[in-house]
Amino acid sequence: MFVLPTITLLNIGLNFIIMSNVDYFKFENKSLDFPIYKKNPHVSKLGWVVLFFASIFGFLIQGFSGSELLDGIMFMAIILIPLLYFLNWDYKAIFQKPKSKEIALAIALFVGYIIYAGLMSNALDYFSMNSTPTIEENAITAMSLIPLVFSLMGEELIKFIPFIFFLRLFYKYSNNRKLSIIASMILVMVFFGFLHVMDVESIVGSLLLQGAGSIFEFYGYIKTKNILISYITHLCTDVFIFIIIILGF
Repeated sequence: MFVLPTITLLNIGLNFIIMSNVDYFKFENKSLDFPIYKKNPHVSKLGWVVLFFASIFGFLIQGFSGSELLDGIMFMAIILIPLLYFLNWDYKAIFQKPKSKEIALAIALFVGYIIYAGLMSNALDYFSMNSTPTIEENAITAMSLIPLVFSLMGEELIKFIPFIFFLRLFYKYSNNRKLSIIASMILVMVFFGFLHVMDVESIVGSLLLQGAGSIFEFYGYIKTKNILISYITHLCTDVFIFIIIILGF
């Protein structure tokens, strides 16, 4: 019942962005498209339940084993395996071998995020809206870098599944691909921001830094349709932050 009013409001608010009838944005790789949203392949209602349950379970299981590395591997595997199953094991629907220019794009997006995060952090400090850190800095060591390889892929997948779900839902009712992409991306950025909320004081900071900041990763994925590109951007970001913490800067 809430879908049609939502689509109407989004059509009005975002109409100025979507001026042409062409389905693809100019920056996209038009030789590839997102999976599932056009029933390519079709995922049943039960399949979506399984994917969302896997995402929630994979996220909540972190810290369960007592090993950061094992937690990271389980987080990734619990989400990735059912996703690949519903993609009929067609891993190329979400992963492709990155081209050199795509890797360069991922690194450029990482630099863009670091600049954005620095400016936004200063703005939050200026307005006395400091957010609670989402990681315990004293617990970060050089060994903490290894689990990131797996846990950050889990984080990219935990954004990908609701993004594709909303894309499928909005496209079904609007038949407007651009609008559906923008609406889905905004909803998932808000969702991802709230995943990093530690307390009431951290809501604004989490929504601006982790939530809105994920636009850089989304751009990389939407442009290339390759989760590995958004993953590389995310990995570079967290490794950079961890190294800064380890070195005591």
